[in-house]
This record gives sequence, structure tokens and C-alpha cells, in this order.
Amino acid sequence: MIRRAIGLFVCLLLCVGGPIAYTQVMMRIGSGTPPVMATPDKQADMIVVNKGARTLTLLQNGTPIRVYKVSLGARPEGHKSQEGDERTPEGTYLIDWRNANSIAHLSLHISYPNEADADQAAARGVSPGGNIMIHGLLNGWGGLGGLHRIWDWTNGCIAVTNEEMQEIWALVPTGTPIRIDA
Repeated sequence: MIRRAIGLFVCLLLCVGGPIAYTQVMMRIGSGTPPVMATPDKQADMIVVNKGARTLTLLQNGTPIRVYKVSLGARPEGHKSQEGDERTPEGTYLIDWRNANSIAHLSLHISYPNEADADQAAARGVSPGGNIMIHGLLNGWGGLGGLHRIWDWTNGCIAVTNEEMQEIWALVPTGTPIRIDA
């Protein structure tokens, strides 16, 4: 009986603790090598995210040049209003910096919170949160590919596959506006 209980405990530890430990190690290893930026004539000048359709569209002069299916924050309905609400913001922002050493496969930072977001959160006495990104899958989990789209799993970010993130990274220069619609 005791031997069986120990066996079950070890199995549970490996089944649950193993993936958690693996994720923690892989997040610290890094994202890999970012791709070379596309030439300016190939780059997007606007990003539009449609939360309802779960799409991210890269535009050039108003014409779609790429469309990607995405996963959003775990509670995607409504505008992000505070840290920890697991919502993806809505509104117009900028891609204001990029992280080649992200815990997920590459990431582009969205300039949330803007002044209005910060003011609304301050009026309620809460933090607006931040660190909202477009990113690939968590390092080490890229093999999941498009399976990650089965559910909304981020803390408010916009997630794509690693291959898609490579393409987005190359096509989206820092300073590109992003509009996130409900």
C-alpha cells in the first residue's frame, strides 16, 4: 500500500512537475535568433487585431499582406483594465520595442498602457498592468504549433506560432501602429 502511494506520488510529480520545470528552464534559455528585417517595401505599416475573429492582420498602405490566427488573454472579452485581469487591451497603440530574448519565442511590445489606460486605473486605485506583447510560444513549446489556438491562454498578450512570429518580426518595424478591436 505504501509502495503504491509512493509510486502514485512520483508519477504525479513527474506528470505535473516535469512540464513546469521544463518550462521554467526553457524560458531562461532564450528565443533563438531573430530574422533579418524585410526591406521597407515589404514591411507592414499597420497591424489590426480583431479579438472576436482571433486574427492579426498586417497591412501595407491599407492592403492586407498577411493574416494570422491568434490566441489572446485567458479572459479576452472587454478591454484590459488592470494588472492580472488576463484581458487583451483594446484601442490604438504602437509597437515600441522588441525583445529577442523573451520567455516566449521573440516578442514585440505593445505600448499599453497609454495615458488614458493609466489614468483610468489610477482613478480606481489599481495598476493598469503592462508588458503586453505579440509573441510566439513559450520557449521549448514551439512544437505545439497551431494547437495553441485551441484556447486563449496568455496573460493578455497576442500569441502566434513561432514560425509566424519569425515572419511578423521581420515585417513589423518598431514604431508600427497597432489597433486592437473587440
